[in-house]
Amino acid sequence: MLSVFDHGPPPPCPAPFNMAAHVLGHADMAPDKIALSILGVEEWTYAALKAAVLGTATGLLQAGAKPGARILMRLGNTIDFPIAYLGALAAGLVPVPTAAALTAREVAPMIATLNPALILRDGDVACPDNPRIIPIDKLRAMRSLPPADWHMGDPERAGYIIYTSGTAGKPRAVVHAHRAIWARQMMHRDWYGLRNTDRMLHAGAFNWTYTLGTGLMDPWTVGATALIPAPETAAQDLPALIATHRATIFAAAPGVYRQLLNAQRVPPMPHLRHGLSAGEKLPPATAAKWQQATGTAVYEAYGMSECSTFISASPDRPAPADMLGCPQIGRRIALVGPDGPVPLGEEGTIAVHRSDPGLMLEYLNAPEETAAKMQGEWFLTGDQGRMNADHQIAYLGRNDDMMNAGGFRVSPVEVEACLARFAGITAVGAAEVMIKQDVSVIAAFYTAPAPLDEAALRGYAQANLARYKQPRLYIHLPQLPMGANGKILRRALRENFEATR
Repeated sequence: MLSVFDHGPPPPCPAPFNMAAHVLGHADMAPDKIALSILGVEEWTYAALKAAVLGTATGLLQAGAKPGARILMRLGNTIDFPIAYLGALAAGLVPVPTAAALTAREVAPMIATLNPALILRDGDVACPDNPRIIPIDKLRAMRSLPPADWHMGDPERAGYIIYTSGTAGKPRAVVHAHRAIWARQMMHRDWYGLRNTDRMLHAGAFNWTYTLGTGLMDPWTVGATALIPAPETAAQDLPALIATHRATIFAAAPGVYRQLLNAQRVPPMPHLRHGLSAGEKLPPATAAKWQQATGTAVYEAYGMSECSTFISASPDRPAPADMLGCPQIGRRIALVGPDGPVPLGEEGTIAVHRSDPGLMLEYLNAPEETAAKMQGEWFLTGDQGRMNADHQIAYLGRNDDMMNAGGFRVSPVEVEACLARFAGITAVGAAEVMIKQDVSVIAAFYTAPAPLDEAALRGYAQANLARYKQPRLYIHLPQLPMGANGKILRRALRENFEATR
């Protein structure tokens, strides 16, 4: 048998369709229900949230944006982020959320590529000066405007754009259709076990796509309540918040679970049914420690910017400790080799069928790069796995050198290109290295006539790279390992470093 999972397609997305209208479809049924609680700060009912979203849609249209135009979001970890995102979608505009940690140097090429009609900016978030900027005070004032009508249309039309690091070092703009939100129903069932009575606490910031989808859009889609900790909340404080605010589901990246479990004692969380993890591989030891400390399971999901999550464990389909989980019902997933799907039990590249409703439309302005990710009817993720007879999939790692920093994918080429401009460096290679069990960081290995001032290197990286891209280690070497073709052997950098630990 071949490594293919296909239990039939999901229900087709209705047409006409609007992603924001779908997300807030329960608002009129329960207008006074709490849609969002920023713990200890403020609460938003469904009625207030819908009014703010549709008022913002009116304001963006009045500012001159036309349906189909792109809206660049340079906003911080505040409620402004999801309101602006949904407001743009409601108006038929194409929001482009970006990480607040990006520097102005990193944002400038995005503006050139996107040519956005408007740039929504919090003054505390880096952004080059531009006449199209709408400052945060004017953005907030839009909430009280009369509501716009939902811009209904083809579910295949462009809905939003997110950026992911490319293997060549250039961030790629991933264009998703409005129908992408429809596909997330498969996640609700086969990862979350999500109900309209749930209170979902997500430990991430508003302006992280993991939080935006799992922590906000999905609970709102089913009429549940989203709980978001106040900024700067420590991981060790989360269990008390989970208990106090009666959270039933907790979602976080693996690093947060590790920090949380460092506490001497994890207090009881009587309403919690289970935890969710995504963004990077959850170490089995961390999952086991969570189970022991809380008496609840943590369910892992695997996905990517191009298709969100599509393989997962769930309350109804738990996974063995060494497995990611199963493809979600409604997905068509395969492990493929050069000639197509490989036999069960053999290693292959994890691939998504091109008909998946959650799959991206394209990489913006990159038809060749889009085509290169396709192998016949399959979209190749670049990750290796192995499927057993129960369709459980084991993760075997990437087939390239991409790094993972706290759930953010980072290209070593981008980090290297930046550091190579630092005076004195003659060659540089970046790699993700393990510094202790279940903890990895980005390391920069460089050659220079003599070791360079580390404080100066850190200062340079801080000025030119988003925080999650900045190396945590700087290691001077007499030379870098090179292959016969003159390319840096990043795997050798990692293996040599870890062999000496």
